[in-house]
Amino acid sequence: MPQSPRLSLLEALTNVVVGYALAVLTQMIVFPWFGLTASLKDNLAIGAAFVGVSLIRGYALRRVFERWR
Repeated sequence: MPQSPRLSLLEALTNVVVGYALAVLTQMIVFPWFGLTASLKDNLAIGAAFVGVSLIRGYALRRVFERWR
């Protein structure tokens, strides 16, 4: 059974929220290992940049696979 547009939107939004939270948390843990310091504001901005790139990547790959289907 195909996924409804509403459920697809919920899945995409959940993916973005979880990805953003994981990106920020990972940065806060990993950056100090490399001697990098970033404020919470900086971590939030960097996380947003990574989420943006991830969204573009995910969309592009989905379109490629949809074309192959």
